[in-house]
Amino acid sequence: MSRASLDKDPHEVAAMFDDVADGYDRANSFMTFGFDRRWRTITARVLDAKSGEKVLDLAAGTGVSTVEYARNGAWCLAADFSVGMLKAGRHRGVPMVAADALKLPFADGSFDAVTISLALRNFVDTKAALTEIARVVKPGGRLVICEVSTPTFPPIRFVHRKFVLKLLTWVGSRTSTNPEAYSYLAESMLAWPDQRTLGEIIASAGWTEVEWLNLTFGVVAIHRAKKPSVDS
Repeated sequence: MSRASLDKDPHEVAAMFDDVADGYDRANSFMTFGFDRRWRTITARVLDAKSGEKVLDLAAGTGVSTVEYARNGAWCLAADFSVGMLKAGRHRGVPMVAADALKLPFADGSFDAVTISLALRNFVDTKAALTEIARVVKPGGRLVICEVSTPTFPPIRFVHRKFVLKLLTWVGSRTSTNPEAYSYLAESMLAWPDQRTLGEIIASAGWTEVEWLNLTFGVVAIHRAKKPSVDS
């Protein structure tokens, strides 16, 4: 059994997700009480991937999100540092590649858009990853991130931090092959920056027009941004 620490050593994180790969999607749905499906649907709408576009679904896990983003005909590639997660999703029939977010194996300007769902907080260096992502996106291309965030209403924020995260950890421990991994996931949620702070990090990595949309009272937020065009 493997459990990453909040230092987020890439090899520890990859090993942890390798351990939980087989039951990850099921445990994720249990932990989010099925909201993960709605969050993916809304993220797909914000991404608005069109036929003829190339989209990188980074930290895609088993590719469940990649399938959603490809529904309108875009070519979507699932990339993840965990080979175990990719193997668990081979049946989905989407192209997959093992890749490190801080050193992506793609040429400059390879994609029209990059998206990350509930995984950015697992990267060892958030700003460095966002800068590297900008490199592989075409000028004028877009970034869409769905990630846990900070509930905006104080009573909901209190309940979420004091009770819901403990409940999620308990549910994950009952549905996962690696219960310790879900302790890390809950801790990483608590340590993650709020909506505005993440937006500032995205902007500092060279992205423009940064904005966000709160989902489920801010428990999750979608951040959207653009890479500056050549003439801007």
